[in-house]
Amino acid sequence: MPFRHHQFHLIMTAQTWSRYIIIGLTTLVIGFVVYHFSTIISYVITAWVLSLIGQPIYKRIRLMKIGKLRPGPGVASILTLLCFFLIFGGLVAMFVPSILKQASNLANVDYPAIATALEEPYHKVGLWLAQYGIKLPEDTLEQLLKNGLRGWFEPSKIGTFIASVFGAIGSIIVNVASVVFITFFFLQERKLFINFILALVPEKYEEPTLETIKDTVSLLTRYFGGLIIQLSIFGVALWLLLTILGIKNALLIALFGALMNVIPYIGPIIGAAFGIFITISSNLGIDFYAELGPMLIKVFVVFQVVQIIDNNFIQPYIFSKSVLAHPLEIFIMILVGAQVAGILGIILAIPVYTIIRVIAKEFLYQFKIVKQLTGRMEEEGY
Repeated sequence: MPFRHHQFHLIMTAQTWSRYIIIGLTTLVIGFVVYHFSTIISYVITAWVLSLIGQPIYKRIRLMKIGKLRPGPGVASILTLLCFFLIFGGLVAMFVPSILKQASNLANVDYPAIATALEEPYHKVGLWLAQYGIKLPEDTLEQLLKNGLRGWFEPSKIGTFIASVFGAIGSIIVNVASVVFITFFFLQERKLFINFILALVPEKYEEPTLETIKDTVSLLTRYFGGLIIQLSIFGVALWLLLTILGIKNALLIALFGALMNVIPYIGPIIGAAFGIFITISSNLGIDFYAELGPMLIKVFVVFQVVQIIDNNFIQPYIFSKSVLAHPLEIFIMILVGAQVAGILGIILAIPVYTIIRVIAKEFLYQFKIVKQLTGRMEEEGY
């Protein structure tokens, strides 16, 4: 009996190590493929994500009736993609003209007038900093304003920027066309991506792989739905507060702030800077102390208040509910994403972490740490 038990133990140990070796080799192969075909894979993943986001629209279109006819998969896919283009076109039409207008305002600004208005607060800041051994630049405030603003927003700079955009338009068209083409087929045939993944794995791993894909799709769909809700709450809160406080271009500032909030923690800072820029360029002719200064304070305070509420209540609640992870896990993964890939890593941290957890739950469930990190997923039936 002891010999048989020992033999059984050896067989189980060999099987376990074989499994680990297979998983390790598979990971290396996947890493090699991802490294050498990163552009194509990025097209496929982007298209897959867009197809997940577009699924609710696609399903609603399929349920529509025109007389006795219902839209087929191909028509529904095309209409879903058109919805994406309309949303993107609407955002471009809303943002670009307004930003160019504000940039033009700054290009033709009366710098001596602004310098005169800001001279006293600038002098006070200089005296305060001098107490700590910090000296402000020797240039006059007017010269600093010219160098700091006009250099960025003069018409020639805008023209150069637009020319560079048109110079890269060929590459942009290829990238967008590739993603749109792949997205069309992913929308039309939901199982196409799943079948492609299953074709890459051995038969005995098809069932756990299929389960992994289903759980990943479900959790990512919940995540993107939660993200849309969070951005909507953030944008509406900004718009309402800025409108109540009488800030010009409140809707433009709120929309940009909501879009930037896709980048956790850092995005609202970028949104606040944009809001301050728009407020300054929209109110260049007014007195700094009496009107412009209080406006800038209002914009800054509104962003801070909404960001604090979002970071501490809305975002952790929605994200933890959607991806079934503890808020602290999410925060740490965002820090890791920032360390690995900067802003892009921050944006992708939560989706990538979600995928890793699902894979670990299916293939590495025997490890204690995996059970700990995926406990909530088990409780919810994933």
